[in-house]
Amino acid sequence: MGIRQEISSTLRLDRLGKSWNGLPDRARSAIPVVVLLALAFTYPWYVGSLPLNVPIINTFPSVHSMVTILVFVMMAVGLNIVVGYAGLLDLGYVAFYAIGAYTAGWFASGHFEQVNVHLGSIGFGDRSAVPGIHISMWVVFLIAAIITAVAGVLIGLPTLRLRGDYLAIVTLGFGEIIPQAVRNGDNIAGHDITHGTFGISPIDSPGFGEKLHEVLGLPVTYQSSLNADRLFFWTILILLGVTVFCSWRLRDSRLGRAWIAIREDETAAGAMGVPLMRTKTWSYAMGAFFGGIAGAYIATFNSGAFPSQFDFNISIFLLCMVILGGMGSLWGVVVAGFILAWLNVEGLANIGAWLNNNVFTIVGVEIEVPKYSFGIYGLLIVLMMLFRPTGLIPERRRKLEIEEGSGQDPIDHALAEAARKDG
Repeated sequence: MGIRQEISSTLRLDRLGKSWNGLPDRARSAIPVVVLLALAFTYPWYVGSLPLNVPIINTFPSVHSMVTILVFVMMAVGLNIVVGYAGLLDLGYVAFYAIGAYTAGWFASGHFEQVNVHLGSIGFGDRSAVPGIHISMWVVFLIAAIITAVAGVLIGLPTLRLRGDYLAIVTLGFGEIIPQAVRNGDNIAGHDITHGTFGISPIDSPGFGEKLHEVLGLPVTYQSSLNADRLFFWTILILLGVTVFCSWRLRDSRLGRAWIAIREDETAAGAMGVPLMRTKTWSYAMGAFFGGIAGAYIATFNSGAFPSQFDFNISIFLLCMVILGGMGSLWGVVVAGFILAWLNVEGLANIGAWLNNNVFTIVGVEIEVPKYSFGIYGLLIVLMMLFRPTGLIPERRRKLEIEEGSGQDPIDHALAEAARKDG
């Protein structure tokens, strides 16, 4: 009876394998994505039933923490357009993050008390008694994206004529200038622009207003809802999905191919007719566009924009995500961004607690692992460069470039891989 069951199971698996291989390539690619999306959207419902004492990681991230994690992933995908696709080393991406956050503060808060402007604002009783500029957050996200894209163009025009280390140093300078400007922007020509070290708070919450609440049951505002974390989580998941989709389509577009040509050999790309300045400026603008939305979203999630959130370390942190995932690899950056953001938000603290309770207690010491966060990230990057320089999920073209540079024939490698799969 046991032998018959084994034979039956083997035949069933064989039929399933043939059915799977018989599906079109698009269907085989779409099914894992659909499953992943389903698991992601239903996460708030099943996270509470997941085990609480998992070895090493301790607990799974809460819905509140997942919002911050996904914002970082979204910024990493935006930075990948600049660094991974176009090959431009940008060390000042935090500037776009800050501009997006303060744009939300300017257009959706009571910061400018001398005016009273309401456009699609929600959650207020007597609007005439609420000073400031209060525009619907859905519009503010778009405004933040446009302003940061324009800022990307303005920053890019004088700097993108440089290459390599010189470009990195200049972008590093801009990345330092913007946080200092918002930290000291409480008295610019006699006007309070950023409220200095105190930041701008509170910032309005997204929502759908009273009418849609009465008709469709949608929340008036996220912050006033009992499921605020879930609403913020689902919204950032949608924004991340749009960012990934746009990045994927851009990569395969004519503009994306021009970016890749510049990354591989800027001189040859220019000789072939690629307009270098315009193409590189477009990469800066697109990367800034998504960084601005992420900045505005985290500002409304935290109900404030504060200078301490926009240190230079954020730029390096995002660059680590791109390198760890694989420069130019969309899915690699998503995976690496999630891992590093989780480590930063909850992971290192959880791992440190587990080590102190199960390992270090044997020798009678206790270590605060989060204090060594950037040392740990640096060690991860060094190990990655030593053992997997192409990243966690490398882009195929980038992988062949590195293998060709290391003396390994990419054609021979591709033939060997095909033989290994067939065998």
